[in-house]
Formats: sequence, C-alpha cells, structure tokens
Amino acid sequence: MNLMNCDISAVLFDERRIQTRIREIGQQINSDYDGKVPVVVGVLKGGFLFLGDLVRAITLPMEIDFLAISSYGAGTSSSGVVKIRKDIDIDLTDRDVIIVEDIVDSGLSLQYIKDYVWKHKPASLRTCVLLDKPEAHKIEISFDYVGFEVGNEFVVGYGLDYAERYRNLPYIGILKEECYT
Repeated sequence: MNLMNCDISAVLFDERRIQTRIREIGQQINSDYDGKVPVVVGVLKGGFLFLGDLVRAITLPMEIDFLAISSYGAGTSSSGVVKIRKDIDIDLTDRDVIIVEDIVDSGLSLQYIKDYVWKHKPASLRTCVLLDKPEAHKIEISFDYVGFEVGNEFVVGYGLDYAERYRNLPYIGILKEECYT
C-alpha cells in the first residue's frame, strides 16, 4: 500500500480520467496547430508529468522546452513574486508557443510567464493548464486549454506537490489539512 494515500482526504481525478482528458486536449491541439510546428514550453516542476503525457497525445511535429520558476511564499499559497530559475533555450521569435502549466491559483505566475514569453516575440501564444482554481484568481486570466476546474482545496499528485512530496501519486487528490498546517 502507498503510504501517501493515507494523507489524501479525497481523490478528485483518478488516473483514467486524467488520461482521457489529456487525450481530448491533445486532439484539440492537433486540430488547432495542423500544418504548424509549435514550441511546447513546460513549466517545471509541477507540470512535468502533464507535459509528458500531453506531448504523447499530440501527433504533430513539435519542439519542447522548459521554463523553471519559483514563486516565493510560505506554506500552501503563492506569493505571486516570480523568479526564473531555468530559462527557455529555443528561440521563440515568430514561433507558435504553447505554455503548459500544472495549476493556476492566483494567476499571477502564469501572467508573468505569458508577459515574459511575449517579450520573445512569438507568432502566437496559447496556454494549457491541467487545473484551474477560479476561486483563487487574483487577476482576470484566461486559458486556451483547461483540463479541470477545482475548488480552493490544496491538491497534490500527478506532478503537484507539497514540500516536494506527493508528485508521484498517479491521481490528483485533496491533501488532508493536518499534513500542511
């Protein structure tokens, strides 16, 4: 038995549901980018599992790169202050770019990333997020592809962590409050 399961109060999305939704998003991207070679930029660390499964669901030629950021803050919420830890290596000028992010809480980090990528003068820029927490948004922000909406619970699994733990759970679940308070 996986001991981490004891720390989860509820499973929101099981592995099968996640994979089904990722295939649907991949089909939409295939349609939207037919005849193009997009650059898919994964935001590390949380987005790595989602990105890996998503790019396998996309049947188009593409290039893949990564951006690592840190959003300073204690505990379970983002401060919105972003620092780039690993920059994009591919020249994005006149390219079609898709940013792939694990979860959007306040929206401040993703907006920072979008603004940063626009400075590289891409031909187009779209965003793909696995989880959106609309109740937590501090700014108005929209996405082109969304896996699921979630409430304001603290969720882990499938790349999402608390203190670098729980990323390897094959599902997305709500972390018991006593695990992080």
